[in-house]
Amino acid sequence: MDILKQKEEKYVPLAFRMKPRDFTEFVGQSHIAGKESLLRKRIEQGHISSLIFFGPPGCGKTSLAYIICNLTKSHFVKLDAVTSSVQDIRKTIDEAKKIRAFSGKRTILLIDELHRFNKAQQEVLLPSTEEGTLIFIGTTTYNPYFYITPPLQSRSKIIEFHPLSPEEIKKIIIRSLQDKERGLGNLGVNISKDALNFVINKTSGDARQALDAIEASVSISKDITLEIIKEAFQKKAIYYGKDEHFDTISAFIKSMRGSDVDASLYWLAKMIKAGEDPRFIARRIVICAAEDVGLANPHALVIANSAMQAVEYIGMPEAILPLAEATIYVATCKKSNSCYKAIKKAEEDVEKRLLQEVPRHLKTHSKDYKYAHDYRNHWVEQEYMPERRIYYEPGDLGYEAEVKEWLATLKKEG
Repeated sequence: MDILKQKEEKYVPLAFRMKPRDFTEFVGQSHIAGKESLLRKRIEQGHISSLIFFGPPGCGKTSLAYIICNLTKSHFVKLDAVTSSVQDIRKTIDEAKKIRAFSGKRTILLIDELHRFNKAQQEVLLPSTEEGTLIFIGTTTYNPYFYITPPLQSRSKIIEFHPLSPEEIKKIIIRSLQDKERGLGNLGVNISKDALNFVINKTSGDARQALDAIEASVSISKDITLEIIKEAFQKKAIYYGKDEHFDTISAFIKSMRGSDVDASLYWLAKMIKAGEDPRFIARRIVICAAEDVGLANPHALVIANSAMQAVEYIGMPEAILPLAEATIYVATCKKSNSCYKAIKKAEEDVEKRLLQEVPRHLKTHSKDYKYAHDYRNHWVEQEYMPERRIYYEPGDLGYEAEVKEWLATLKKEG
């Protein structure tokens, strides 16, 4: 059965309806889907193994997975890495074993946004892919060599997809306007040359975004002008592109640094909803805890690091809670960047000043070294660097105020 017909008979987006059913309808990626490509030949012959497709949005990764399923007549299961758990994966594997035992039919498991799976979730797939219980196809917009575990990489063939060219996007749009079975061919839609060029340039090789814009335009008028296509884009969700990625994480960090907890939570929510990698967010919270909270509250780094580990082992969507907790804690902490400034000063000295030699009494097996714990307050005055330099200057907030007082006490005793 054509998996594109398995959707309920209710409204189905144009981008989904127009998914190619076979290679004759597939547009782009000639290096992997062309008539002479090895992958296409293997698919058409029914010889496929686990695959990882990576590339930008809307370039055909999921569409090719559907084609594979249709041509190989396999049982098909689709999971979204954002909402699926280890239990969902195991349930799919158990069902695949039963189907194979009773009918000999293979199961293809498609996992969208594979990069969102944590290490534990990825490892669940290993035995079944090794044994051939199911054929796993993962799609991701992130480089799998950084986000996918080496064992899963070694059991899969990694295929890179490229953005669709302007001519390829144009071909997909025109086909959707002319197709009377699945597209808009029965509506008599007309699109101006300016409007067509606008949507081609605006979507930057993303076929799904292009078809969504066309569909939104048709809801306004069957004569798509430049003004109408621009209005359609305004009605769509904000595109989270490369610049938006950097700007939003910048706003997130600066809001935590500025102790604005509500703004911090807003930018966190926006990143999660936009599909930002939660591990990337967690790493930034850890850095903020060390750089901007620092020794004013050393527990901030512990909590941030715990949140990062939780993201790795729990995965989304539940990992939003430890991320939010760490965000609130770091944002509401007293702040100090003394640690950051101290290490930067020390690095600058190492790079630009004459390197200091280790004092004789601090070298290995030296008999002249004074063991600090043998003295009052576990401290004794002695030389630890030949040329005394001041790097760390403690602040007056939180735990660091205690540090400042203690260091002043030692200085008096010295």
